[in-house]
Amino acid sequence: MSMITASLWVPRGAAAAFPTKYDIDDDELARISKLAKLQLEDAKDSLDYAKGNHHDATETEDSDMEESGVNLPQSQADVDDDLKEYNLEHYDSDTNVRDGETMAMFGNARSLAYHESNADDPHITLQDIDEEDEEREDLQILATDNMIIAAKVEDEVAHLEIYIYEDEADNLYVHHDIMLPAIPLCVEWLDLPVGQDANAVNSDSRANFVAVGTFDPDIEIWDLDTIDCMYPNAILGRSGEKTKGDADRELKKKRRKKSKKANDDYHVDAILSLAANKQHRNLLASSSADKTVKLWDLNNLKCAKSYSFHTDKACSIAWHPRETTMLLSGSYDRTVVAADMRAPDAKAPRWGVESDVETVMWDPHNPNYFYVTTENGIIHNNDIRNVPFTPGASKAVWTLQAHDESISSFDVNPVIPGFLATGSTDKTVKLWNVQSSGPSMVVSRNVEIGKVFSTRFAPDPEVAFRLAVAGSKGTMQIWDTSTNAAVRRAFASRMAPGKSDVKEERIVGVEEDSSDSEEEGGVESAAADATAENGWESMDDSLP
Repeated sequence: MSMITASLWVPRGAAAAFPTKYDIDDDELARISKLAKLQLEDAKDSLDYAKGNHHDATETEDSDMEESGVNLPQSQADVDDDLKEYNLEHYDSDTNVRDGETMAMFGNARSLAYHESNADDPHITLQDIDEEDEEREDLQILATDNMIIAAKVEDEVAHLEIYIYEDEADNLYVHHDIMLPAIPLCVEWLDLPVGQDANAVNSDSRANFVAVGTFDPDIEIWDLDTIDCMYPNAILGRSGEKTKGDADRELKKKRRKKSKKANDDYHVDAILSLAANKQHRNLLASSSADKTVKLWDLNNLKCAKSYSFHTDKACSIAWHPRETTMLLSGSYDRTVVAADMRAPDAKAPRWGVESDVETVMWDPHNPNYFYVTTENGIIHNNDIRNVPFTPGASKAVWTLQAHDESISSFDVNPVIPGFLATGSTDKTVKLWNVQSSGPSMVVSRNVEIGKVFSTRFAPDPEVAFRLAVAGSKGTMQIWDTSTNAAVRRAFASRMAPGKSDVKEERIVGVEEDSSDSEEEGGVESAAADATAENGWESMDDSLP
């Protein structure tokens, strides 16, 4: 079983041409040793507990058998004597009784022979002088390539898959991946170096990072230009009070209390949405199942402010494209709030909808308007200038019953005005053309990805008609919507030259094993069930 819960595009040219390989330095080695020692201690505690229960049960059984006149073939003491020579009781000890040296996992890593080049290693007799160059070439990312991030769960293993999309070559492949501690629910791209020396970061500094929200209440930030990275560059939340040097997830779980009382410093429940401020690049907003919205300062990795706009899970947030301090937030309390984050105590306008909110998004081409999608499959288009006195009095510019089931994904094309995409748990992707007369459906397509959890348009003008779609089958598809006849008719004036003679639709994907594809009556993960049936609302019992 695998599924993709969220995805995003990285603009062309943002990724490093040659990503670097993660290097385990002295600090990392010490951190690994510390983590390994903790894991051994946990295992030993579990073993001691199990051994104690086993001895209690064995003594009872032996006594019962003796009373029944049954002769035991060998007493437990005899067994212990036979095994004593193997010293099994101390098999996981940190001390080597033979020479007194520490034998914790990785504790003797420094004594291993290391050669900077295979040519220097006497045990390697076959040398390949081009191996390093070939590996470097395989990792290369061209300026015309797009990077796509997919938040994926596969066989209960959570990770980010980093795809490279080569438009001209019709090629999509997995470049590398990043392991995660819990099921990912949202991702957001950051172009600011995070977790680095503040003195080395200025207003012109650029980077390629991703923020990830999961079922855990912490936000992890990873460097996309580093391959095989073991730990995030930073963690926002209670467990991220210290940066990368203290980021061991097992350690932080030891420190974390189980209290879920909302507070002003960190989230205490799953992270449902993330939004980076494009103008104030050090600001990242997050919304959570703990009903709060929080504003994070990425320079010091602290929560700058916490907001309580809603009475139920805050599921979606979006910054205004021009009013850089205005944040839109939607909730399962069936309201949408547009608030100035500089004035948290001021009364913010609030709009009501008929069912739980799924997504909120501003219109990038006319920021006076914003969209709201709901669990009932309806799209609302609202004018920010028509401020309601009460949520019940709010009136949309137009509403559209886009799907019969929940609209689990939604996007507005950032380059082509009026071009919308919706994805639903009914397994269809629909494209819409919004004109002055209202919205009209251009095409409806089942692209064989199962229940649709993510639909994202490419951010670059050169690939403006490319739509990344993913869902419950765990496959990523790139649909060149300009190759669809109906799309060509609807947006002919915005079409690149040479597209009018296209004969066949173009959908690019990665070959996947379909043996675990979704079937009626099949078993899905808790996250997949909850998403498919009712957004994230039905996760109440499974959220951390």
